[in-house]
Order: sequence, then C-alpha cells, then structure tokens
Amino acid sequence: MNLSISQIKKKALASLKGKWGKGVLLTITVFLVTTFVPMMAEMMMSGGFSAWVDQDEPSTAANLISLFFSFLFIPLSVASYWFYLVIARWNDPKISQVFAVYKEWELSLKVIGTSILMGIFTMLWTLLLIIPGIIKGIAYSQAFFLMKDNPEYSALEAITESRKRMKGYKWKYFLMNLSFIGWIFIAIFTLGIGFLWLTPYIATANATFYNEFIAPRGNDEVKPADLAI
Repeated sequence: MNLSISQIKKKALASLKGKWGKGVLLTITVFLVTTFVPMMAEMMMSGGFSAWVDQDEPSTAANLISLFFSFLFIPLSVASYWFYLVIARWNDPKISQVFAVYKEWELSLKVIGTSILMGIFTMLWTLLLIIPGIIKGIAYSQAFFLMKDNPEYSALEAITESRKRMKGYKWKYFLMNLSFIGWIFIAIFTLGIGFLWLTPYIATANATFYNEFIAPRGNDEVKPADLAI
C-alpha cells in the first residue's frame, strides 16, 4: 500500500500514542547532553567561567574540544533515530538503549565514519550546485536506518543502498519533511518548548517513511560495482 504523506503522519502519531513522555524525555536529555557537556568542557579549557564569558573568541583548544564532541555525539544522534524506529514498529524502547550505542565501540566508529562520508559526498555535490547537493543528501538519508537493519553493511554499502532504494521516493520524502514547516514556526514562537513534542513527531514520521517505502524493497545485495556516490 502506497501511503500518502498525511497517512504516514497519522500512522506516526498512532505509534507514538502512550510514548510521548519517552519522546519528550529523550529530546530533553539529548539536548542537555549535547549542549551543556561541550559548554562545560569549553569553559574549563578557557580558564573558568569568567574567562569564558569575557573572551572575544574561543581559544584553539576550546575549538578542538568542541570539534571532538561534535564527532563524539554522532552515535548518540543516530541511536536517537533508531529509538524512534522502534516506536514506528509499535514497540516500546528504553532511553537507556540510546546511550548503549557507546558500549559497541565498533558500531560507534562505523556510525561516525558513515556520517563523515555522507558529509563529504554531499559537500562534493554541493560544490557543483546547491540543488544536486540537496538531492544527494536526501538520497543518503536512509543510510543509518539501513545500517540498523543490516549491521553487516559497511559505511559505503549503507550509503549506496540508501541511494538505490530512494529512487522514486526522494520527492515524497522532501515534501513530507517540508509539511512540518508550519509546526516548526509554531515551535519557534513557543521559545523552543514546542520542539519537545515536534522532534519525536518528525523523527517517528521519518522512521515510518523508512518502514513503508525503504525497508520492504527487498534484500538485494550491494555489489561492488554499485558503490558510487
């Protein structure tokens, strides 16, 4: 059944029933961890709170520690996507499972490598023109979901498989995410509080999109000849 965008969103809302509290708590937790941990580290590298407040620009050491945390928190963000994939499949995940990704250091490194590779590929396409870069970014969007369902995939295999399976679905994916623009403005007007509920909604809708259109498209093996950007 080829669901419409409104049906995808309704299905996402239905799967979130009874789980909004966990979604809100995860959103708050991830925000606090990814915001305040780097801030505290940067503050310490700058010589304390007063020096941190008075500085005109961050020191080189502070910039390096900020970059370090940017990479460190990639697995946390990806595991959050997987959290909502569990919800979209009508199961009841635990927030602790999101942080458990760091117990599997090989998986964490593969997730970081995949994110870096996606960024490089998207940037290279963007250097040609903005639109091709956006299109490729959308084409690669299912890589982490595919990696969750197919842990044997390498970073390049997950990206390649995402690109292949998104053929014919990129426009729908773009329109679905664009349809949240009104809610985003409302969330901004609530001083960001609305994002506590909007983030789980959008994430579950994207997970539902994957379940409906990408995951069921067969288990075709990624061939070496297909590995391209």
